[in-house]
Amino acid sequence: MIPGKAFAVEPWAVRETDVSLDRLAHTESVFALSNGHIGLRANLDEAEPCGLPGTYLNGFFESRPLPYAEAGFGYPEAGQSVVNVTNGKILRLLVDDEPLDIRYGTIHSHERVLDLQGGVLRRVLEWESPTGATVRVTSIRLVSFVQRATAAIYYRVEPLSGAVNVVVQSELVTNEPLPAASSDPRVAAALESVLVSERFDGHGTRAVLVHSTRASKRRTACAMDHVIHGPSGTRIRDAEVSEDLARVTVAATLPPGEHLDLVKFLAYGWSNQRSVPAVGAQVNAALTEAMHRGWDGLLADQRAYLDDFWAGADVELEGDEQLQQAVRFGLFHTLQAAARAEGRAIPAKGLTGPGYDGHTFWDSEIFVLPCLTYTVPAAAKHALGWRLATLELAEERAALLGLEGATFPWRTIHGEECSGYWPAGTAAFHINADIAVA
Repeated sequence: MIPGKAFAVEPWAVRETDVSLDRLAHTESVFALSNGHIGLRANLDEAEPCGLPGTYLNGFFESRPLPYAEAGFGYPEAGQSVVNVTNGKILRLLVDDEPLDIRYGTIHSHERVLDLQGGVLRRVLEWESPTGATVRVTSIRLVSFVQRATAAIYYRVEPLSGAVNVVVQSELVTNEPLPAASSDPRVAAALESVLVSERFDGHGTRAVLVHSTRASKRRTACAMDHVIHGPSGTRIRDAEVSEDLARVTVAATLPPGEHLDLVKFLAYGWSNQRSVPAVGAQVNAALTEAMHRGWDGLLADQRAYLDDFWAGADVELEGDEQLQQAVRFGLFHTLQAAARAEGRAIPAKGLTGPGYDGHTFWDSEIFVLPCLTYTVPAAAKHALGWRLATLELAEERAALLGLEGATFPWRTIHGEECSGYWPAGTAAFHINADIAVA
């Protein structure tokens, strides 16, 4: 660890050896996991405290009006903002009736590690509750590069100070309250409780929530299921499901030397054309395949995928360990932003947060595509295919501005110009040149 630095310097990992409430929003982005289709901010397993909750699907957004006090030539009339979809990361833990919350009790140790070779986020926490019970919590989080719609979490609780009664609540939560993520009040107003429930189902330890965006009617679904192992007497309560919440509850008494293990499988999908039954069936199928492969299989597939990636993408530097770590971290996040985007854009912040409203810029071509061409050429092909698919919209934009040819947008998600803050959206013609050069 370099004095004054938040992370240890090592060649194949980013390691945090304590937890700071002041750094939560920062570390949620640094430790975020994505495959280019699903993005999970690195919120703590227990959901609170957090800097900014965030679960994103590439290309899934809400449309919103862009009113102006005084209209200007060529100003776009509608914006697009990435939506925080159903949060499947939540695993609440109660120890002898005390909720695990790092703001209370005593943290004896807390470590998180972003494993750049394994493609997972590992966490180990030793926590003493206000009543004196001490437990160790181990979690491993994964967003699969191999199974595009799949994420999974391994979660273990073990006692360190004698027998404890524990309850784990595994949840799906939609329409989480969010802090203002934009200085533009039009964005906040448009994105408050943006998802409308269309279907909710639960059976055993499986649950499915289907929602659509209030204005644009894009449809998204999230499903969860579990594999649970605990000592004799462990009780599993079947899924409780309502419009914006699904919960599976597990209760166990853990004597010294025993532990409770839970693997949570998640599947995400969205469409602006498929029906409610079809989108629900899509995530159910993905979830079934993830459980068929199992936690160990998903973990092995992830490592194999990254072994192949690093065999062709790694850059080795001698004499500067910090720079070596930084280069690999940058390559890993570039991969995460693009690997399974498949017909969608590469957002400026990847899928690590709602920065720039989730928009993509011409930067994807001029800066990202050269890297992908050498490391993940299939992802570069898909990114070029997405841009080509927006050509008709760019031609319509050019006609609106009284120009021939095509005018590609300064910032967008779907392909329409979404920048109305300054003349960039009407006068920055270098964007076309950057795209052409790439």
